[in-house]
Amino acid sequence: MTRSAAFLALSAACLSLSACGLQPMYAGGASAPVAQGLAAVEVPAIPGRAGWLVRNALNDKLGVAGEAAARYRLDVRLDDSLEGLGVLNDDTISRERRILRARYQLIDITSDEILLDATAGSDAGIDVVSSEYATIAAEQRALENLAKDIADRMVRRIALTLREREAGASPE
Repeated sequence: MTRSAAFLALSAACLSLSACGLQPMYAGGASAPVAQGLAAVEVPAIPGRAGWLVRNALNDKLGVAGEAAARYRLDVRLDDSLEGLGVLNDDTISRERRILRARYQLIDITSDEILLDATAGSDAGIDVVSSEYATIAAEQRALENLAKDIADRMVRRIALTLREREAGASPE
């Protein structure tokens, strides 16, 4: 294939991509409507250590556009469980699975309308070793990672919901 043919093929591919309807979610940076909407989400306290971790991760991710007056409230309920998977001949557990699930609702504070009612979950495998300290540290690290993962999933879903709401509200 000659260079000009390759260039034409690349140009055609770029033109077809521009017509596919994909749009950047955060176009405009911190002043974008989605970013401003995320900054206006208030997260009340969530009970437990997992709740504290998830709330902190959510606040870190939602507040990237700065502080805005609360327009939305995010109610979150967590289910954190730890179950043994691998059982050896002497009835000791050799592997654990930590599961963190969240049910959350995004509520418009002014109208008490539920904009989003969804769940997010993630799990991690943990090797149980002879050192109890190492096992406890691995369980805690897994919980920290799961909290960040769930917060990422929740923020993505909230951003999509806010973008759809913004697209529905603006005349085109």
